This record gives sequence, C-alpha cells and structure tokens, in this order.
Amino acid sequence: MASQIQSNTPLRVLASSTFAFTICFAVWMVFAVLGIPIKEQLGLSETEFGLLAAMPVLSGSLIRVPLGIWTDRYGGRIVFFLLMMAAVVPVWLLAYATEYWQFLVLGLFIGLAGGSFSVGTPYVARWFPRDRQGLAMGIFGAGNSGSAITKFAAPALIAAAGGAWMIVPKVYAVALLATAILFWFFSASDASHTVKGGASLSQQLAMLKDPRVLRYCQYYSVVFGGYVALALWMTKYYIGEYGFSMELAALLAACFSLPGGVLRALGGWISDRYGAYHTTWWVMWVCWVAFFLLSYPETRFTVMGVDGPLDFTIHLNAWFFTVLLFVVGIATAIGKASVFKFISDEFPQNIGAVSGIVGLAGGLGGFILPIMFGALLDLTGVRSSAFMLLYGTVCVSLISMHYSFRRNGSTAAASAAASA
Repeated sequence: MASQIQSNTPLRVLASSTFAFTICFAVWMVFAVLGIPIKEQLGLSETEFGLLAAMPVLSGSLIRVPLGIWTDRYGGRIVFFLLMMAAVVPVWLLAYATEYWQFLVLGLFIGLAGGSFSVGTPYVARWFPRDRQGLAMGIFGAGNSGSAITKFAAPALIAAAGGAWMIVPKVYAVALLATAILFWFFSASDASHTVKGGASLSQQLAMLKDPRVLRYCQYYSVVFGGYVALALWMTKYYIGEYGFSMELAALLAACFSLPGGVLRALGGWISDRYGAYHTTWWVMWVCWVAFFLLSYPETRFTVMGVDGPLDFTIHLNAWFFTVLLFVVGIATAIGKASVFKFISDEFPQNIGAVSGIVGLAGGLGGFILPIMFGALLDLTGVRSSAFMLLYGTVCVSLISMHYSFRRNGSTAAASAAASA
C-alpha cells in the first residue's frame, strides 16, 4: 500500500502544481482584460496602458531568480505555497485602487504570482526521470493557459456585475487562497530534492557567463516574452483594430492564449523525442513567417494600368488574423517547452537556478514588449507595429541560433542525443 502511494506521488505533485500554476497565471494576466476599463476610467495613453499591463510581469520576472534558488534549497512545496499566500492580499486590494500609481504598485505585488513558474518547474522535474522531464515540465507549463481563463472569466464577471470591474480581483483573490490550500494538501515534499549548501545569489548569477545560458535566455525572451506580451495586448488590439466588443475580443484573443498554454505539454513530448535544438529551430521559423504576415498593416495603393488606374487593398480580416495568431500560439507553446528541455539536459543539478535566470529573461521580455507596443502605437499610429517588432526579434534569434550552433555543432548534437 505504501509503495502504491509512493508511486502516485509524482502524478499528484504534477496535477496539483499544474492547477496552482494555472490559477497563478490567470492572476498574473489579470490586466489583459481589467486594464481596458481601467484605461477608460483613468484616460490613459497607449504607453501608460502598456506599462500598467506589464507591471506584474516585471516583478514576476525579477523574483524568478531568487525563487529558483530557494526552491533548490528549501523545496518547491513550501516556496510555492508561501508565494501564493503572499499574492492574495494585493489581488484583493486591487478592487479598491483609484489612482494610476496605486494600480502600478499593486501590480508589482500581484506579479509575485508569476514567479510561480520558477518554483514549479524544478519542483516538478525532480519527481520524474530524465527521459520524462520534458513532458512533465511541458504539462506543468500548460498552466500558461491561465491567460485564456482570464479572457473567459473576467469579461463574464464584469458583465454579471453590471460593468463593475472591481468584482474580478475579489473573485481572483478568493480563488488564489483556495488554490493555495488545495495545493498544500495534495502536493508532497522530498528532502532528497533539495540542494544543501547551495551557491550564493552572486554565484548563481555568475551562470550568466555561460554562453549556453545566454542563448537560452534569448530564445525564451522570444517564445515566452512574446507570448506574455501578446496575451496582454491582443484583447485591446481586437477592440481597436476591428471594433469588437470586449467579450468577443477576449474570446478571439483566447484563441492565441489557450493553445499557447495547453499545448506546452506537446512541446515537452516533441522535445523529448526529437531534441531541444531541432524543435526550437523550427519554432523560430514558424514564428518568423507568421509575424511577417501579421506585421503588414492595412495598405491601399493605386497602379496605373493600360486602361487606367487600378486600386488595390491589402488587409488581414479578423478570421485570417485569428488563424495566424492560433499558429503562433502553438509555436510558442512548443518553443517554451523546448527551451527548458535544453536546461534539464545540460544543467540537471541546477535546474532551479538556471530556470530562474532564463525565466527572468523571458519575463523581462514580456514586460518590455507591451510598453514598446504602446510606445510604437503612440508614435506611428500603426497597430501592426507590434508585430513588426516581434518579427525583428525572431530574425535576431534565427541568426543567433544559426551561428551559435554552427560554431559549436557538437553542442546541438549532444543535446539532440540526450533528448532522444
């Protein structure tokens, strides 16, 4: 009987951690919907809206490195639980904020929930053998689908409350508290998973001198940072570009967020089977093509033909736009898993610390990009400038990846062999 309980423990840990991360991610992305009525209430510019939406991403990113280290030292269960409990109060207080600076400050504290990724990744991975870690981390990472939950739940809650957005943070705070309690009772601890006498913060940060870590930071800033930025931005994009209601805009935006989260488990399986290098390479190419098409603004031009002027219009309708976003969501889901497969293959003794550093880079990408989206929109007046920026980042990634692995082909081969 004891052996049966023991054999079920990894699955209980995986299920409880994935559920907890899903709720945390929904809380982390709350401004993707909530920011829209707040923007109208406060009369914010596009840049100010971008800063508001990105504020939780900033703190959730900066906390990832110490959280990864604490997970290595003290165990994921206690760190994950305390992190959720710490985020409950600022989420509740958000309902009573009235000034822009208050939303910014509370957004920083709400961002603690986003740091849960750097806790859950090493916590879950250590419960599984190496050849199954990619799949396990992918299933856990499917908690990114919490972004889609916010797009389904938040508009419905606001509508049910007669347009009062204050109901959303109150419901989310209660949900986060209940999740923390459930997680504590269904998860488990294993003393052998902790790293006794681990390195200091400065020693852990010294890993940034490793070119492999820098490469994975760069890849993750594209596949995760881009995902977070678009998840925050797309609801407002649909409203502004196509004139949709908030409910319909959020629903269509979820067509990107949902596969971008749920299919991360598929990315883990593909990475285990075909290797992190080949998987990430093809993800970048898919994003490159999709962002090129998405970045093209509505264009009207006239060509002088033999029989007179010919008028042409190039424009992505909402449905083709959504299909392309859906493809990008799938690609980023797979890419997020493949980057962490690199980490579990090459840094098995420091998964928590390295995943914290790489997660920090990805999160900072998710913080900077929405602000740049807003600034570019204010400067150019072209909404698709957001995709132009993303197209450029993928170009840099492809060039960097090509030359890095060509100079060190053995690295790619070793990674593929370890993942086979």
